[in-house]
Order: sequence, then structure tokens, then C-alpha cells
Amino acid sequence: MNFERLFDIIPNYLEKYPWKTDALAGKIDGEWRKYSITEYSSIVNQLSYGLINLGIQKGDKIASISNNRPEWNFIDMAAMQVGAVHVPIYPTIGVGDYKYIFNHAEVKFVFIDGKSLYYKIKDILPECPSIKAVYSFSYHDETKDYQEVIQSGIENPQVEQLEIIKKNIFTNDLATIIYTSGTTGNMKGVMLSHLNIISNVMALIHVPPTGSEGRALSFLPLCHVYERMINYIFQYKGISIYYAENIAKIIENLNEIKADILPTVPRLLEKVYDKIDAKASKLIGFKKIIFKWALHLGLRYNPKGENSLIYNFKLSIARKLVFSKWKAALGGNIKVLISGGAAMQPRLGRLFNAAGIPTLEGYGMTETSPVIALNDWGKNNSYIGTVGPKILNVEIKIAEDGEVLAKGPNVMLGYYKEPQLTAEAIEDGWMHTGDLGVLIEGRFLKITGRKKDLFKTSMGKYIAPTHLEEKLKESPFIETPVVLGENQKYAGALIIPNFEYIREWLKITEINDQKASELILREDVLNKIKDEINIFNKQFGNHEQIKVFRLIADEWTVESGLFTAKLGVRRPKVIEVYKALIDEMFK
Repeated sequence: MNFERLFDIIPNYLEKYPWKTDALAGKIDGEWRKYSITEYSSIVNQLSYGLINLGIQKGDKIASISNNRPEWNFIDMAAMQVGAVHVPIYPTIGVGDYKYIFNHAEVKFVFIDGKSLYYKIKDILPECPSIKAVYSFSYHDETKDYQEVIQSGIENPQVEQLEIIKKNIFTNDLATIIYTSGTTGNMKGVMLSHLNIISNVMALIHVPPTGSEGRALSFLPLCHVYERMINYIFQYKGISIYYAENIAKIIENLNEIKADILPTVPRLLEKVYDKIDAKASKLIGFKKIIFKWALHLGLRYNPKGENSLIYNFKLSIARKLVFSKWKAALGGNIKVLISGGAAMQPRLGRLFNAAGIPTLEGYGMTETSPVIALNDWGKNNSYIGTVGPKILNVEIKIAEDGEVLAKGPNVMLGYYKEPQLTAEAIEDGWMHTGDLGVLIEGRFLKITGRKKDLFKTSMGKYIAPTHLEEKLKESPFIETPVVLGENQKYAGALIIPNFEYIREWLKITEINDQKASELILREDVLNKIKDEINIFNKQFGNHEQIKVFRLIADEWTVESGLFTAKLGVRRPKVIEVYKALIDEMFK
């Protein structure tokens, strides 16, 4: 069957895996609500008929604001089937951003998660004249129920009309607009065609190491193209998708469904490892010796298969005695972790792969649908410390100033209503990623920082902070470092310590239940962080060394604007929020 439009996934699924009873699943009142592929297809068609009855025309914009749930897919597929453009929006952005997107995209209908999101956008609706109605997935007496649209489709099915519409939707047509936040100015609407995303899907279709018998747990926001594209891969291959209840319940949900696959971000892997390390710190005697031995062994792991027979024998023992518990903690059935969104610490890549938990790190951006490079299966396609070789049908080159450029069918159509910004981003078909990088061995891409994050000290030396931050995070005492120092004589850092680890460390000598705000004032804690920084300073250039630091007890969240949806740090926001502390640090 041809796969030229994203909604072609549904008939493909029906033809190949008509027996699937859990194509999609979400938790409702503590129970998994599963949708068979037949039910999924039926709901999508009914919604499509309902949207036609509402007067939706090709090119109209339909927005969704929702956490991950099966209904997100129903709207996604139905909108694209009738030629509408899906505008998925993060549930965590500010009211001003909602207003901007609604008006900039001229959204006609909005589908939301429930009551709390309605109250978030309620007051701006009168200022968004294009919006005709808001529908809620969860019943709420102040909004329309999205079941009304389904019911309209059931009562008045537009079967022939839908087929006519679908025949006039082409692979190069606009499928979605995804708004990304910049560091300054308004958000940019990235226009992606069906072909853009499909090219990524087909280039990576081999990545999941399971067929239709597999199960995946999804927790990263579907409104981000990374998780969305991977979800399309799962559907194309008939892999069941279960949506995690929330971040706090990921481990619980993994164990419930015995997931084979987990798309993730480095921050979650860091959290998982920190918990393992914290538990190990409580071990004593022989058990502690075995754990440390296994860890040391894992850090020497070579994924290219260049390990000696003696090493492999030792690793088999370590996997049985220690690493098997890591797999058990992730449900016992994980066959691959797919990491993206930010740089992963090389030690984590080595350790998880050594533990028998294949971890593939990739790289991309919304504007490239999104994947550009990926550490893939096979000893010649993986290199720890890089994001891998380019994917199929994509070209990569490094500009004279070190910027990574990408070219291929995955490169966006442009920024919506922003021809000037589009011309600046794409030159002769080459997408300027804004990232700095180098090619190792001529083919493995290593990201070294962001062009916009580069800063110059008052001594005229450039510093790429991302590299330094990734090294600092290797310390179990440091959770989130932000390296700063533009126009200063030297580099400094704001640091959120790993309070859980610090408390365990302190309990070696005393019982301590102090608050985070008290811990950052303790002299022994300050000295320990200083010692950790000095260890890494020996690996940095003279001008890169961290000379001053300040500890922070605050909890950063996506809602506060200090983290992106992919749990990366928003550096400009950090500088804005902590300006007084930064000024004091460098005075």
C-alpha cells in the first residue's frame, strides 16, 4: 500500500494488523482503555465526517492542546484526512503564547484535554476571532464535548465527500504547523508537509527491534515532532502504543505493560541512573564491591564490538549479578531506549549499552522533521559520544564557522508567514541548524554547542557552555549546571545539586533531613561541589575553567519556563530569573 500521506498509516495498519486490540491505550481511572485498530479507524472516520459537517475546508487550521492520550491521534488523523492543518500546542505554555498562535495560525477549532486547559485559555478566546468553538476530550459543561463531532459524523456520514477530499491531498501538501519558541521575539510556526515527516518515518522504520507484537510506552509530548514521528513509526509497524500517566509514573507504567521500547530524553536516563547509584551507595561489603566492579567494567564498554573475550566473559557475569536489576527496574523487557532532544552523557550511553539495554542517541530539530543523525544498530553505525551518522536521504556538512547544515526531504517547507526568516534559515536547500559540530571519522556527528549559546569572556576567549555542562553532570553531586560568563574575566556556573544523592552522602556520617535551601548553605556541601568542579576543571582549557559558582535550591519545571518541553535548560530565562545572583557571583 502507498504511504504518501500521513493518514495512509490507518488503512496500512488495518490491512496488515486487523487483529490488533491495543493499537492505542491510555489510563482512565486507573485502568488501561485500549482501542483496537478497527475502533481507531472508525473513530477517525467519524471525526472526519463531523469536521466536514462543521464546514472545515482544505487548509483550515485545527489546534489541539492535550497531554498524550489516544484522542490526540484521533484528532491528528481526522484533521489531516479532511485536508486541515493540525496545529498541536504544548499544554504548558503561557496564555500570551496561546493567543499569538491562535491568531497567527487563524485557528478555527480547538480541541483540549479538559477543564484546567479551558480555564487557561478562556479569557483570551474573545480576542481570537477566527476560533469558532472549543471542544473538550473530557466532559466539561463550559465547553462543547468532542463526542458531539463524532456523533455528527455518525448521524450524517460524508463517505463519498471524504474520499474525494483525500484524493486531492498530496504528499507535498502542508500537514502540520508546529510552533517553536525562540530565545527572543514571537514563536515561529514550522511548516511540515506529509513528505517531510514520512521521509523521516521511512528512514528510521528499522529502528524498533520488534514487530506488531511489541509495546511502546510514550511520555514525551506528542505536540513535539520527535515523539510524534516515532509514534507514526510504531503505528506503521503495528506496535502498540501505551501513553504514560505522567512522568512520575513512567517506571510503574513500564512494569505494568512490560514495554519493549521507550523514546526518552537524557534527563530521564540521568534520573534513572541517579536512583540506581543512590541505592548502591547504601550497599555494604561484598555487594558494594561487586556493584563498583560492574560499573567500572561498564564504563569500558565498546559498542562497536571491539571487546576482548575476557572482557565479554566478565560482562556476562556483571549483567547477571548487577545489570539484570537495571533491566528489571525498566519492566524487564526493554529492547531499546531511543534518546533525543539533548546531548546524552557518554558514560550513560556506555553503561546502559553494557547493561544489555541498547540505547540509541540521535539528533535533529523541528525544522528537519526531526531526525538528522542517529546512532544505529550495527557496530559500524554507532559511536558513543556522538549522535551517530546521518540517516538515509539526508546530507550533513559543517560550515566554515562550525555550524551543522542539513539537507534532504525532511527539511521544512518554511516558517509560516515568515518568508524572511525562512530565507535566513534555508540557503540552497541547506538548513542552518544553529548547532556547532564536528564529524568524527568523517561520518559520526558530534554536537559541540549552540551558536547562540557561545559567549566571549572579557579576555576575548570563546566558550561553548554545553560541552562543559555535560561534563559537570557526570558528577553524582551535580544535577543541573548552567555555565555563564559573557563579558566576564572567567566562567562561572549556577548549579542545582543532586539533593537526593547529597542526603545519602551526608547520612554516611549523620542523619540529615535538611531542606534543599539549608543544604546549599552547608560548608561541607559547598566544599564537595567545589572539589567536584575542580576535578573537571583539569579536563577544561584554562579559559574554560569554572572559577566561581552558586548553588540553587529551586526546582525548575517546564511550567516555570526554565525547562523546555524536552527538559533542556532555557538559558535566557535562567539569566533573566537569576540576574541578581549572577551579578553577585561575578562582582
